[in-house]
Amino acid sequence: MPVIKSAAKKLRKDKKRNSLNEKVRKSLKSVFKKALKNPTISNISSATKIIDKAAKNKIIHKNKAARIKSKLSRLTPKSLPKPQAKKRKKTAKKS
Repeated sequence: MPVIKSAAKKLRKDKKRNSLNEKVRKSLKSVFKKALKNPTISNISSATKIIDKAAKNKIIHKNKAARIKSKLSRLTPKSLPKPQAKKRKKTAKKS
């Protein structure tokens, strides 16, 4: 057990963070498995969303997130059209 007051607070905060990170890891794993088992656009997009959040909060490494997303994107049904990027209108610059 920590003796110093700041060490005790750090232990409390670490336990709380660890439990929150564990929840995110479990949801990430379950959504990833669901997307692998039934690769629909909605399953893959929801998995991608959770993967991005986990990488942003440094729960998983950004390269691992990229690998997982790449693996999921290869599973997309070929018959469905891929979503296209929105085109921006060109505006005249003001001088």
